[in-house]
Amino acid sequence: MKFSLVVPVYNRPEELDELLESLKGQVYNAPFEVVVVEDGSQRDSASVVQAYASHLDIQYFTKPNTGPGDSRNYGMRKASGDYFLLVDSDCILPPDYLQIVRDALLADPADCFGGRDAGHPSFSPIQQAISFTMTSPLTTGGIRGRKKAQRNFQPRSFNMGLSRRAFEASGGFGSIHPGEDPDLSLRLLQAGFQLKYIPEAVVFHKRRIDFKSFYRQVKKFGMTRPILNRWHPGTARITYWFPTLFCAGLLFALLLPLFWQHPLSWAPLAFAGAYLLALFFAAWATYGSVYIALLSLPAALIQFAGYGWGFLKSTSLLTFSGKKPQELFPGLFFKA
Repeated sequence: MKFSLVVPVYNRPEELDELLESLKGQVYNAPFEVVVVEDGSQRDSASVVQAYASHLDIQYFTKPNTGPGDSRNYGMRKASGDYFLLVDSDCILPPDYLQIVRDALLADPADCFGGRDAGHPSFSPIQQAISFTMTSPLTTGGIRGRKKAQRNFQPRSFNMGLSRRAFEASGGFGSIHPGEDPDLSLRLLQAGFQLKYIPEAVVFHKRRIDFKSFYRQVKKFGMTRPILNRWHPGTARITYWFPTLFCAGLLFALLLPLFWQHPLSWAPLAFAGAYLLALFFAAWATYGSVYIALLSLPAALIQFAGYGWGFLKSTSLLTFSGKKPQELFPGLFFKA
């Protein structure tokens, strides 16, 4: 069982350096290789890769910018392993990551698998807050952070594994981004491949470094989900509407006291306040920092607002415009 770690990188040499340092420190006694694919970056990572050439079995390829999905496909075609481990360049791996994945596959083989993500003590307070809202059971991120096995688990490409057999049979990732990872997972599931959740296989994922870029990211997540629902009938869930409904409910709670002069008019706002208070204490308990707990509140609201608006917009346009997703949202699709 040989692992090939495939890492697409775009203008992130500093973060790639941290990832490669964590790979250098793996407590793992079997051979593995690292395939870095530079996806048309203006700030390349050649010098970073060169610094680890004597410590890791590493290959470095450059190509025009065609998106992370196509870059992963490119890397898997160049790789020599039996299993491809896909991680983002802004991740850090614990020292026992490779051993945990190997043990899990030996105990229960699978063609597609993945784990969860978490914050790292070295992350900035905003990154910690974003990590909390993306992984907390109190938000929609609970799916990505839970420790128990999940039904219909769809691995995410920041922490995803794929057998060579599954890659060759599926053709790898499509051109949509984000959303290329659940799309591939659903296609593999439909083709009869075994998907596996490995809760112990944790990566520390930096995500976005400020709230503005975080909003853009989660809005795109919301926009791609209705497209995936259309491509894969039967996969839609009522839970995908929760961020939209939460935002609508919060707006209703804020406006109700202005139009209904009654003590009960404050009840919806009180419920919203109680929810935010619960988020605050959960984040405080998780990180032991009042500052990070305070930052988690706008992070959660940004997550709900971005995803909720993106989901509503995409659902409406797909339903009533009669146009294809590529025509409606060209910014969500890369051309290989």
